Amino acid sequence: MEQIVAPQALSHAVGIDQAARILQKAERVLVIGCSGGGKSTLSQAACERLNLPYVSMDREFYWLPGWVKRSKAEERSLIAAKVAEQRWLMDGSGQSTFDLRLPRTDLILWVRMPRWLCLWGAVSRAVTGYGKTRPEMAPGCPERIDGEFLSYIWNFERHTVPKILAGLAEHGPDVPVLQLKSRGEMRQLLDLLGRPA
Repeated sequence: MEQIVAPQALSHAVGIDQAARILQKAERVLVIGCSGGGKSTLSQAACERLNLPYVSMDREFYWLPGWVKRSKAEERSLIAAKVAEQRWLMDGSGQSTFDLRLPRTDLILWVRMPRWLCLWGAVSRAVTGYGKTRPEMAPGCPERIDGEFLSYIWNFERHTVPKILAGLAEHGPDVPVLQLKSRGEMRQLLDLLGRPA
């Protein structure tokens, strides 16, 4: 059975209504969560409503054409420059740059869908978009899926969530966090934000 850490483990968890009020004034928002859960879809929809620039970490920092990983030093330099900007909504869960990102973040949206839904999202996305590059991915990085990626999703709660919680506690203990655990909660949040600008 999948184990999910209770929301109380977060030092500054907020509800949907409170998060929507924060978002109305927020200038910098971080969206995190497991692949396949709907982070990018939520991020882009929120950006339309809030008129915030959308930043995909996969597209802008992590990958070069042909699925070549950017060097850590260059990646960190690019992230530091972007984080210093006044307004953004950043889509990406990498904990190694929480020290740069969290102190500048007004609100964290944690898309925390059940494991089966993340697997379904990743597989269906790979099938329907096979050979094509998603807009939130770097050019020349067509959709793909493999056992390592599926294992990452399957073990996300066990392996990655403890690192996320530790990073939040260390680098952003006072940053409000909204956990979204269903598509319905995501729709409710977007509804509270109103129609796209």
